[in-house]
Amino acid sequence: MSSLQQDHHKVLAEEQADEQQYHHGRGAQFNTKNRFIKNEVTQEHVEGIDDWEESNLRTQYIEQQSKTIVNKVESQDVGMGYSMNPYAGCEHGCIYCYARNVHEYWGYSAGLDFEQKILIKKNAPQLLRKFLMHPKWVCSPIMLSGNTDCYQPAEQKYRLTRGLLEVCNEFNQPVGILTKNSWILKDKDVLQEMAKKNIVSAMVSITSFNEDLRRIMEPRTTTAKQKLKVIEELSKAGVRMGVMMGPMIPGLNEHEMQRIMKAAADHGATFTAYTFIRLNGAIKFLFHDWLYKNLPNHADKVWHLIEESHDGKVNDSRWGVRMRGEGNIAQMVAQQYKKYGQLYNMNAERWELDCTQFKRPGAQASLF
Repeated sequence: MSSLQQDHHKVLAEEQADEQQYHHGRGAQFNTKNRFIKNEVTQEHVEGIDDWEESNLRTQYIEQQSKTIVNKVESQDVGMGYSMNPYAGCEHGCIYCYARNVHEYWGYSAGLDFEQKILIKKNAPQLLRKFLMHPKWVCSPIMLSGNTDCYQPAEQKYRLTRGLLEVCNEFNQPVGILTKNSWILKDKDVLQEMAKKNIVSAMVSITSFNEDLRRIMEPRTTTAKQKLKVIEELSKAGVRMGVMMGPMIPGLNEHEMQRIMKAAADHGATFTAYTFIRLNGAIKFLFHDWLYKNLPNHADKVWHLIEESHDGKVNDSRWGVRMRGEGNIAQMVAQQYKKYGQLYNMNAERWELDCTQFKRPGAQASLF
């Protein structure tokens, strides 16, 4: 038995080894240890917490007043210079999500906490306005959802993403959006206005057309069929639309790349991107647990294919390699991406969002 498997079985024994405790509607099934916290409170006897466990699985919205909203992205291979995220943590519960590890910085776990304890940056629009008013800001596109989804269920209540878009529209500040949720359609009016000025583009993430797989791998995202409707409706409204295919997971969904790309193109998408699975930090334990619980007959094959694509490991932090993988499987995915991108006329034109129209309101405008 590998060291990872030994650690995994130990975690299961401590947390919830009983299959009857599977939490449907959640990606993670337990809380991994936060590497920044030395002492933690744990529940040793599951049989005594029936009522506690039921209430403890509910999503909690934790409102806070943040100090900043726009972050400079230092990574060289994610295709963005700045990002902003009105929510920390994500109720979508995608089991592979790299943003899980970031939740540990807030004092929570990358596991169930990431899906249940959602931090709400209530003053996000005000912070953005203050940021854009600063004379040292030189206009550059900002990415919405560089970390967690700006249209996750919390947006239905707080509408912070709507507020951020309205500020961007007022300043003519270019913004890119990445989402897995159809709630973006609620903002079609402001997106259409911004599209006329070429200061917005959006990508919809589609990982699989296999609904059985999506329900367990991305439990609280919208269906692939609905995501195609989002692409089509916003494309017809004049918004430049793209599709993010990722992560591609060997043995699970990498064979769907052509179908996803063709369907997206047929519904109006004109550009694409993809990522290859990597399981850094606590995600490797969460994904391993999820894989062997949900797909036991395919688990060994999938796990070993991921290892083959990262020099014998499942995690990879090397810039230029980590998002694409290496080896035969990763190379095959890259070749498919290039081939079908050309076939369906994706990424055919060079374009960029327009930064020349950026303007600050007059001095009489209030910062808040």
